[in-house]
Amino acid sequence: MTVTAEARPRRVTARRRSAGARYEARWGLAFVLPCFLLFLAFRFGPAVVGTLLGFFEYTVGDSPTFVGLDNFQRMLHDPLFWQALKVTVIYTVLYLPLSVGVSVGLALLVRRSFRGVRLFRSIFFLPVITSLVLAATIFTWLFSSSGPLGELIGDSWLASPVLVIPALVIVSVWSRFGYGMLIVLARLQDLPRELEEAALSDGAGPWQRFRYVVLPQLRSAIFFLAVIETTNSFQVFDLVYVMTSGGPGRSSYTLVMDLYDQGFKYFDLGYASALGVALFVLTLFVALIQRLLIGRAK
Repeated sequence: MTVTAEARPRRVTARRRSAGARYEARWGLAFVLPCFLLFLAFRFGPAVVGTLLGFFEYTVGDSPTFVGLDNFQRMLHDPLFWQALKVTVIYTVLYLPLSVGVSVGLALLVRRSFRGVRLFRSIFFLPVITSLVLAATIFTWLFSSSGPLGELIGDSWLASPVLVIPALVIVSVWSRFGYGMLIVLARLQDLPRELEEAALSDGAGPWQRFRYVVLPQLRSAIFFLAVIETTNSFQVFDLVYVMTSGGPGRSSYTLVMDLYDQGFKYFDLGYASALGVALFVLTLFVALIQRLLIGRAK
């Protein structure tokens, strides 16, 4: 009887706590629900509609006509699509390792405590919050034949089919390395210093400590950064639009530029939607490869 009498208040207390937790959960869901509905309406909803629209022939003012895979077959035989894909892949191949490398290097530089380190962190992050359109306008002058960078080669970088993509990559890395630096820095500050100190006591040099102690523990941060930056590079548009508009001679004409022209210049929304689906599939495919190469590496 004593055990039963003592157990009853405990059950009552547990029930009250459970009821209180359910009450708080309901209120939490009530506050989250508006944001979730907005996400469905303006993010998930357009993505689904855009995917379905890729199977229709649709221009502004006309009714959609189902054409099945015709838009995707047209894409495979469209030389402009393959040119845009080639430019996008070249841009990504140049941008990704440089962006990740600069981010990791600067994170290692500002990792340790020294006088003015917070100022350097703020300065390095400043390009991230700078208007990309404003930065692109300034860099357009810097890379022009009359700008300081253009005078180094005696011509405009943006007028050269060979140098236009490296010029865009330089601007992109400048505008994004601060974001990657913070991601890597946050991971570095969580690493136990004892491992590095043990390696140092064993006579390991700076490169050996980085290669065998620090780098393996940065794999998750580098994988996340690689996926984010790959997605960003596949979706590059505003920088190209402001600096080159895809020129010269479509040497910097990317997939998103092609999508933009098809949708908002020629109003071929069905084909533009098919290009969007292809871009999504390509981004997902590359992310899966990165997962296999980086995320699961031992």
